[in-house]
Amino acid sequence: MTLDETRFSTLADETLRRMMEAIDTLNCDMLEADLRDGILTIELESGGQYIINKHAPNREIWVSSPKSGAWHFAYDEQERSWVDTRARGGETPETLQSLLENELAAAAGTDVA
Repeated sequence: MTLDETRFSTLADETLRRMMEAIDTLNCDMLEADLRDGILTIELESGGQYIINKHAPNREIWVSSPKSGAWHFAYDEQERSWVDTRARGGETPETLQSLLENELAAAAGTDVA
């Protein structure tokens, strides 16, 4: 079931805000987060950059990762999480949370939740 525009916007904004706050609370010099106009930019000390943004026409969150490339995530109401729309994770779709936790933890050398 596709989210209506209002629900999508609310969920996406909340997700981006929570991700930025989680990075800010890490107190880690390896990651720097900035959220502006629905676009979350995460700068890595190593020079890489994640761009995470709302894509309203498709009701998705899009991620550009310096490690794994482009991802599209749609909200799954039953799972209550953003899941990969391209089935890149095989039978069990990758979630936005697990992708970022794993990649950012590797980049920062610390647990990221």
